[in-house]
Amino acid sequence: MTTFDETVAAHLDAVARRDLAAYLDTVHDEATVVLPNGTVLSGRDEVAAFHKEWFDDPDWRMDLTALRSYTVGATGVAVYQVEYHDVDGSGKPYQKAYVLSLAFTRHDDRWLLVHDQNTFC
Repeated sequence: MTTFDETVAAHLDAVARRDLAAYLDTVHDEATVVLPNGTVLSGRDEVAAFHKEWFDDPDWRMDLTALRSYTVGATGVAVYQVEYHDVDGSGKPYQKAYVLSLAFTRHDDRWLLVHDQNTFC
């Protein structure tokens, strides 16, 4: 069985590499993602569609600083400070800071993402 820390590392690595299949391998069918602007994505299909479009954009990168990580029973939480770098529609670079909270559940001996919350600082 993969540990919680190994799963979080694989999840974040899949995001950094823009690998949709590897990312979705860590996502529960009932996952919810809350974007920094308050948009809520519900279920695997909505989460996959958003990430496909986002992963197709070659201009962004995220720098993560771990703030906290823990498990309680079948629940695992990892919290990061994120510096997000991208370019706008006219090619002008910008960056934003936010807190990323990832909640996973242990399901059939695997850890799967059930909630991803992004909050601007």
